[in-house]
Amino acid sequence: LGYFINPLVSVLLGVLVLRERLRPLQWVSVGVAGAAVIILTVALGTPPVVSLALAVSFGLYGLMKKKVTLSPLQSLTAETLVLAPVGVLYLAWLQTQGSNTMLQGGHGVGHVLLLVTAGVVTALPLLCFARAAHELSLTTLGMIQYITPVLQMLWAVFVVHEHIAPARWVGFGLIWVAVVVFTADTLFNVPRRRSSPATAQPGPKIRSR
Repeated sequence: LGYFINPLVSVLLGVLVLRERLRPLQWVSVGVAGAAVIILTVALGTPPVVSLALAVSFGLYGLMKKKVTLSPLQSLTAETLVLAPVGVLYLAWLQTQGSNTMLQGGHGVGHVLLLVTAGVVTALPLLCFARAAHELSLTTLGMIQYITPVLQMLWAVFVVHEHIAPARWVGFGLIWVAVVVFTADTLFNVPRRRSSPATAQPGPKIRSR
């Protein structure tokens, strides 16, 4: 649910903070997505405190990525340098508690490789996200993020075989409608470059002998 709310937070931040403008169909898409989030929240049955915290925190993260002047690689490096001491202290604490599975427990080389590659699997999407934040508007970036919860839902249904309540199917269906409408409007309004005789560049002249 948090990943479903997150794109709406990004859209609101884009409109309110960055003064981005939405076209009428995009507003329709956001409204449909908002209705879906309400349905999913009601189906949950409890106030979505954790979901809202996730959505707001990552929405603000996207806003910071949009406004920062560093390149994607530089900004991700800065984040890593800031958080590295915290991570090292946590690993040291785990070591004192005997819970550091990387160095203790005899889980084998495969376990160590999984822990190491987890950092790569985490960093690459963040790097791509930082690049996308530079290239796209925050509203468009937010709507694209609906891909994540949809893929999670498909994994839950077809791989883990979890039961999905009917109300959630309604919410997911509305989300798909919102994404299709937003995507169609974006593609329809992509500026097309047309070459005119005045701007066309002449090709090389070939001399005949």
